[in-house]
Amino acid sequence: MSKLKAIELFAGVGGFRLGLEKTGQYEVVWSNQWEPSTKAQHASLVYEANFGKENHSNQDIAEVETQTIPDADLLVGGFPCQDYSVATTLQNSKGLIGKKGVLWWSIHKILSEKKNPPKYLFLENVDRLLKSPSAQRGRDFAIMLKSLDDLGYAVEWRVINAAEYGMPQRRRRIFFLGYHKSTPLYKALKKSDSANWVLSEGTIASAFPVQQTTQKPTSFEIKDDLVHISENFNRGEKLSPFQNTGVFINGKVFTVKTQASYDGNRTVLGDILQNGEVTPEFFIPEEDYPKWEYLKGAKKEVRTAKTGFTYNYSEGGMVFPDALDNASRTIITGEGGKSPSRFKHVVQTAKGLRRLTPVELERLNMFPDNHTLLEGISDTKRAFFMGNALVVGVVEKIAEALAAKIEV
Repeated sequence: MSKLKAIELFAGVGGFRLGLEKTGQYEVVWSNQWEPSTKAQHASLVYEANFGKENHSNQDIAEVETQTIPDADLLVGGFPCQDYSVATTLQNSKGLIGKKGVLWWSIHKILSEKKNPPKYLFLENVDRLLKSPSAQRGRDFAIMLKSLDDLGYAVEWRVINAAEYGMPQRRRRIFFLGYHKSTPLYKALKKSDSANWVLSEGTIASAFPVQQTTQKPTSFEIKDDLVHISENFNRGEKLSPFQNTGVFINGKVFTVKTQASYDGNRTVLGDILQNGEVTPEFFIPEEDYPKWEYLKGAKKEVRTAKTGFTYNYSEGGMVFPDALDNASRTIITGEGGKSPSRFKHVVQTAKGLRRLTPVELERLNMFPDNHTLLEGISDTKRAFFMGNALVVGVVEKIAEALAAKIEV
């Protein structure tokens, strides 16, 4: 079987590409990475250093001419979580156009304008996508599902916590796959029982086995046009109708709450540490210990806002230092830098307390060591990249399962 061709959007430093290429079954034929509001395109430079400049675009995706993007079997990307509401219907346009700068509509534009759109989609986002915005829980995801339905795609999704499948970081993300109606996978999903698909037969279930919880599955239709969905979907309801697993095909949603089914090996934070290889700047001076302990600890105190308003503030304590016998907490973009922080990782070593190194952060996302090492890129920026990245192992396993399904 020849390799499946992929285009990678919102590429960052190349996590999706790493996962695809590790399977040996995909070739990335075009990629795009653009960071708005910054002159230095650091992530794109790291991407080019690892994969080369050929067929890589460092241009605002909204300004890329669709016809310049090569045809591919698969479109992948971890796009930003934004407000996906629909702005207007434009005359002489292909349907509905979302707000300018909202990158979901850049994906939509490529799928709607290409003569030969990708037959498969593999996308990632934060798990709150299923319940945003707060005033219309689930509206954003409903807009995406219906817009893909209008373009001829069925969708299956799952919220996956990488650590629940033995990976080193507790990182919860929603992954969803799209199948164009011209593909055997679309037809297989259409014929199948939806519950069987998401629990055992589907692509994601093949990669990451699950079992159903006691919570009842639900089914409902999304038939309205995108403007109506944008203005009215689930308005006034406290909960999203979307559970952590589901499928959407031909206007019909089936969704169910599942939990991971895994009893294999597990990688913990202690397994990925660079013991004996860490330079002094990552160690915390003893005089700073109290600041870290305060920020990590439980609090109940009266605080005063800038306006002079006083209020009671409370928050729970965090494990400090971080447990080495468990998967790591989620890496955030503010992980780098020496300043004390509630959210940065701190580990206990024979030489004292220290922060995590860029290599350790790369390992928590299952990147190769020093993937982000490049002249002119600070350790703080390298940490930022990993806070924005995904766990490569999750992409690899889903991509492997997808290739197997396509081959069949």
